[in-house]
Amino acid sequence: MHVRFVYARFHRHADAHPQLRVHVPCNEYFGPPSLGIAQMASVTPPDWTLDFRDDRLEDVGLTDNVDLVAISCFTPSAKRAMELADGFRAQGKQVVMGGIFPTMMPDEVAPHTDAIVVGEGEGVWGQVLEDAAKRQLKPRYTEVVPFDLEQLPLPRVDLYMDKEGGAFTPDDYPVQIARGCGFACDACVLPAVMGKKFRYLPLKHILGQIEQLAKRGKRASFTEDTSFFLGAPQRKFSEVLDALQGSKAAISYIGTSMPFLHMAPDILFEKMKGAGVGMFYLVGGFDPVTRGAFTGKDPKSYRKALESVKKALDHGIEPYTSFLVGNEDDDEGTFDRMLEFADKAGIRKAEFAIFTPYPGTPAWFRLESEGRILSRDWSLYNDANVVFRPKLMSPERLLEGYLYLWEEFYRPRQGLRELPVDQRTIQF
Repeated sequence: MHVRFVYARFHRHADAHPQLRVHVPCNEYFGPPSLGIAQMASVTPPDWTLDFRDDRLEDVGLTDNVDLVAISCFTPSAKRAMELADGFRAQGKQVVMGGIFPTMMPDEVAPHTDAIVVGEGEGVWGQVLEDAAKRQLKPRYTEVVPFDLEQLPLPRVDLYMDKEGGAFTPDDYPVQIARGCGFACDACVLPAVMGKKFRYLPLKHILGQIEQLAKRGKRASFTEDTSFFLGAPQRKFSEVLDALQGSKAAISYIGTSMPFLHMAPDILFEKMKGAGVGMFYLVGGFDPVTRGAFTGKDPKSYRKALESVKKALDHGIEPYTSFLVGNEDDDEGTFDRMLEFADKAGIRKAEFAIFTPYPGTPAWFRLESEGRILSRDWSLYNDANVVFRPKLMSPERLLEGYLYLWEEFYRPRQGLRELPVDQRTIQF
């Protein structure tokens, strides 16, 4: 029996607005496929053969002889994923879909697929394959008891990195430290997908993930661990950093937010530098500091934001900053206030994103109940389009302001074009 894993393509910022390629001095960042696919491949029994197709780079093989097609998608790729599922089923193939979007919107996906995996899938994947072998897939598989992370094999990143033809090109790849989250951010779906408690992967597993990347000349990135700067999560994070001191296994960047940087002790910064961390992906717009800093009414938050950036720079770690526009308190003056802040803080690299109420988040349910959702075209849910009615400006003005931010921020920074590629990468 053979299963094919498929990663569906989606539109990024510059796909939606090609003029950004004119204004922004960078090579367009091409991120790796979903970690979920590599993890599900790791728990696929040996009596099944498997392969992987990246819809962004290659033909998915609708007519190929496979027994099961497993498609992973999040909201921006959901429309395309459902199109692919329809295409495979039209050829008589069994299709199972999983990932964030099918978990949050199973009724939307159900007409396009034979089965849906809701939530984390390692614990039910064996049953899915047994049923697929008998061509008796159930409509829905839900993992009731969280998978024991002590038993989790290393993700099969070889599916991407050792692929014939070299389809996988990014220099870095995400490493998972934990699952779940105890916070309840307005625009985040993670607690709904993985639970409201932090569940830590064993240190051996984390280091194994990093090592298998290093062997292939790839760097690790801690993309989802924005909260690993406080309390118990910080202690776990420190264990990882301690184990990496002086290691040749490079960490490309760490995802975090301004409040966590502001509160983190100096010793943690020193450990990060010792582990080779050279950049923060500084996520904005979801926390009290950045939601208040650019309203013009909260000088305390503005000061904390400046101090957070300064703290990163003082420790020699580049704060690649993501500015989110379209929050409830953002008005038409927010755009210029963000640009002024960036100049004052000394930010060299930034990206700009439009607030997006992803299905399943608190923001989605709130805006839907208020009748403010303007589109259910999931391909537009990519942080580059306005899919809801903002509170203090028109949708058109929010889109204009978003494009203005990209252009005006990089207008005086065109010299970045002269830097080596790995120093000027901006994530579109």
